[in-house]
Amino acid sequence: MNASQFPIARNVFGEPLVPCSFDPVTGFFRDGCCKTCDDDIGNHVVCAVMNPTFLMFSEASGNDLSSPRPGFVGLKPGDQWCLCASRWVEAWRAGMAPLVVLESTNHDVLDVISLQVLQRHAYKPKEEQGME
Repeated sequence: MNASQFPIARNVFGEPLVPCSFDPVTGFFRDGCCKTCDDDIGNHVVCAVMNPTFLMFSEASGNDLSSPRPGFVGLKPGDQWCLCASRWVEAWRAGMAPLVVLESTNHDVLDVISLQVLQRHAYKPKEEQGME
């Protein structure tokens, strides 16, 4: 299946989805974006910024995102990655949710997580942090 077969994906603000990461390349379609379709059983729609706490939580929960494998480089703190909505919720409930890049997080996540919760976990690039 190809991402170009679907309508333009929207972010949580209803705007066109901004790419999440090309290094490492992420997304269900491995196109850098948190696009989804019916075949995406995991619902990889949350663009999250990896941190050591979440990476350890994910590994302890049975999904090792840090270790390289064939076709997967392994993630490190600071990498952005399209996470499954359910994994993000699980981490949030455990107090270990990674920050979220809202412009790159798919609108479909709002079926599972409220915008208010996501906004409380919004990633702010360093250049924006000094502007507040």
